[in-house]
Amino acid sequence: MSSPRGSAAPPAAPAPQAEPSTSLGRFGALAGWAQRHRWAAVVLWVAVVAAITLGSTAVGSAYKNDFSLPGTDSQTATDLFKEHGSDQAGDSVDIVFKAPSGIRSAEAGIEPMLDEVRRMAGVADVRSPFSDASAVSRDGTIAYASVTLDGKTEEVPKEDVARIIDTAQNIATERLQVEVGGEAARNAEDKAGPTAELAGIAAALVILVLLFGSLLAASLPLITALFAVGGAIGLIALASHVFTVADFTPPILMLVGLGVGVDYALLIFYRYRQELLAGVRPAEACRKALDSAGRTVFFAGCTVIVALLGLVALGLGSLQGIALAVAITVLITMAASLVLLPALLALFGKRIQRHVLKQQAKATEKGRTEGDGWRAMARAVQRRPLPTLLAGVIALLALSAPALGMRLGFADSGNDPQETTSRHAYDLLAEGFGPGFNGPLIILVKGDEQAGRTVRARLTATEGVAAASPALPSEDGALSTVFVYPTTSPQDEGTVDLVHRLRDDVASPLEHSTGAEVLVGGATAASQDVSETLADRLPLFVAVVVGLSSLLLLLVFRSVWIPVKAAVLNLLSISAALGVITLVFQHGWFGAQPGPVEAFIPALIFAIVFGLSMDYEVFLVSRIHEEWTRTEDPSQSVREGLASTGKVITAAAAIMMFVFGAFVLSSDRMLQQFGLGLAVAILLDAVVIRCLIVPAVMQMLGKRAWWLPGWLARKLPEVSIEGPHGRDAAGRHSS
Repeated sequence: MSSPRGSAAPPAAPAPQAEPSTSLGRFGALAGWAQRHRWAAVVLWVAVVAAITLGSTAVGSAYKNDFSLPGTDSQTATDLFKEHGSDQAGDSVDIVFKAPSGIRSAEAGIEPMLDEVRRMAGVADVRSPFSDASAVSRDGTIAYASVTLDGKTEEVPKEDVARIIDTAQNIATERLQVEVGGEAARNAEDKAGPTAELAGIAAALVILVLLFGSLLAASLPLITALFAVGGAIGLIALASHVFTVADFTPPILMLVGLGVGVDYALLIFYRYRQELLAGVRPAEACRKALDSAGRTVFFAGCTVIVALLGLVALGLGSLQGIALAVAITVLITMAASLVLLPALLALFGKRIQRHVLKQQAKATEKGRTEGDGWRAMARAVQRRPLPTLLAGVIALLALSAPALGMRLGFADSGNDPQETTSRHAYDLLAEGFGPGFNGPLIILVKGDEQAGRTVRARLTATEGVAAASPALPSEDGALSTVFVYPTTSPQDEGTVDLVHRLRDDVASPLEHSTGAEVLVGGATAASQDVSETLADRLPLFVAVVVGLSSLLLLLVFRSVWIPVKAAVLNLLSISAALGVITLVFQHGWFGAQPGPVEAFIPALIFAIVFGLSMDYEVFLVSRIHEEWTRTEDPSQSVREGLASTGKVITAAAAIMMFVFGAFVLSSDRMLQQFGLGLAVAILLDAVVIRCLIVPAVMQMLGKRAWWLPGWLARKLPEVSIEGPHGRDAAGRHSS
């Protein structure tokens, strides 16, 4: 007796198309090479990743942060400290004590510990609270010892600071609380394991299995991404010995590499699956998929890299290192999708084909056609394009509104988890000495001792200053240093105002009256300088990225309106994501610790999201363009383009949302903001923009969507994203 399922199934492999892959372009040829040398390609990838991993493990990494900004007061002050041998050239940590019975009762235990710290590596000086009355609170229960390091936080090994923390906390008793604070102490504390990365990988695998219904099919995009990320992380660790790469770069590489790697491999694999459903044999299906979706991945990857390299325009060392590292990661993931994935498809193609045709047979039995739901949604949008467009744009503008009040800065110990010693030290200092003691300003006076005393007296009388230390001379006597403690916390807007007041209203008159040079420096002022510099340079960066990306889209689609639409909508999704970050982290929604948005976040999110948004833009619009060149029916082109790509775009977006959103679980505030911003931006881009706004805009534009002035069409080179078979049509409809 014959099985009903068997009678409904299509032939296992319909007759192959008559023309072989001679009409295919370079990407199809690349897929053909990977297929012919499948084992060599896989072994080569394994060998290269293994060699890079072993090499980076043996050599180690040399990550370092570089927040220097030549030309700013804070950087000039730091350079002068180093030049004149001042202890303030280095950063410091505070060992904070609390003894309810009085700090003097614990002196016998504290002084020997401070002597031991004084002899440790990385320590330039230690100031005991028992030799400085200002280091003891008024009620005598809280005190602090200042440990000046022999370099900036990024220059002192974390192991040296960790030993200071351990030595200090060893003397803690029931009657004496000992905590260690400061930026160096924050960096030296143990970090959580890779929970976010593992959660992202697990979520990606689950979504892929649900999408394809097969563990094998789901594994191939994930394996491709993991190979790419593994190679990239090792390569960047080696590159850190040559370039300045920040120590928070590896988790960002994992975040972006995993999301982009799965995304690129999924776009190619899904097109491969569509070719199999069209009756093409596995080998030819792979070549066709690479020649269409592979081109999409290549152009989208180039856009991401262009956006990342735009960070170089901001001129900040650490950001430039991150940009280079993530750009290399995207390049490697792109290469893995174009070479490793075709080799894996050649190895498992027949098994995947059987599964795909079996799934199609089940769907046929139930009377379902793939893409019907997306066609129905496209028709609904096309019936009311203007209301759909207005609703989507208004929603994005509403989410973007909070970003207008976004305040940039850097997290400090006040944003740390409650259980950390740096947070305890922060709270104790605020309790004993006021909130400003957690972020002192360091005033450098380049002049004689009398100038230092005059400056100190004027600072004490300045609005917003709680206290000022005596003027401390450098070793050569050419400089004096005054520590100024604001009445407000380091992240408070009042502290920002105080820095501007000291520089604009206090320093200039003092320089005129004393003949000395007066500079406002220190970690708090430096953070403000970095934040304001990034904010000032951001418009140039946005203009560079948007301009280059729009030019690339102009070349690819030979249309004026496609790049304009893409630029405007991408900016809307990014601004909406920044608005959500502002609500959550600046205003404290959902229980987050209120504070400024990390200064790097807007630039990083813009670079990465703008590039990733182009993935979906190019993938969707290229499919619409394929239909347009075939039918010249704009409405049908939009429907079929969305029907062909809607499922994979939402699946890819869901994977990236979970991968990025998993970083909200991180203990690092910057990674939390980064992950939330990327997840929200991808959600809005895939659901609101690609599925609603883009079909509405394309329906309203109609044939005008592909308009390009004739004179410009003649000057532009031919660049087709549909492959060699689409070039003539693309050229014909573009003029």
